[in-house]
Amino acid sequence: MLSSINLDARNLITVRKADRKDVQSLSEKLSALLEDKTSQVYQDNVAKFGIPQEYVKKAFAKETLLKAVDTGKVTFYLAFRGNELIGFAQTIRQSIDIVELDRIVVFPEHARKGVGTLLLNEVIKDQKQEGVKSITVNAEKGEIHAKRFYEKTGFKQIKEAAIDTPWGKKLTLVTYQLCLEP
Repeated sequence: MLSSINLDARNLITVRKADRKDVQSLSEKLSALLEDKTSQVYQDNVAKFGIPQEYVKKAFAKETLLKAVDTGKVTFYLAFRGNELIGFAQTIRQSIDIVELDRIVVFPEHARKGVGTLLLNEVIKDQKQEGVKSITVNAEKGEIHAKRFYEKTGFKQIKEAAIDTPWGKKLTLVTYQLCLEP
């Protein structure tokens, strides 16, 4: 699958499913970005949730990501501007009918340019073709931007629950669902 959006004549954005080499490149880029604790990626995806550095390093290590892909349940979708990786989405197959959108990350210098929407639309299109009946996504209750982003695409809030994270912090998550069948 390959989708693209031409933001202007110089900036063609493409999205594709990741192969093993792509997943390795994604791990390398994330590891580098997350090393800088002052970076927007670190602040938005780690510090805000109180996630320990060691947990993050392990979660995005090449071995961890490749092992996840090898299960056949995890798919990564990568967004590129030319050859530059600018964002990604990750899905996890929960059952034959349900896929969880685990995350969409657009690297800060490319945010607010339609990249997240392009990634989400590619996930939806691909999952429809796979026969999936619904996509779920969780967001922290205070993430108003995420709420607007998912709701504008047709996701509906179906649940709110407090959870204990693996790193020992409580979070209140809101679950959104998009039904792919009429």
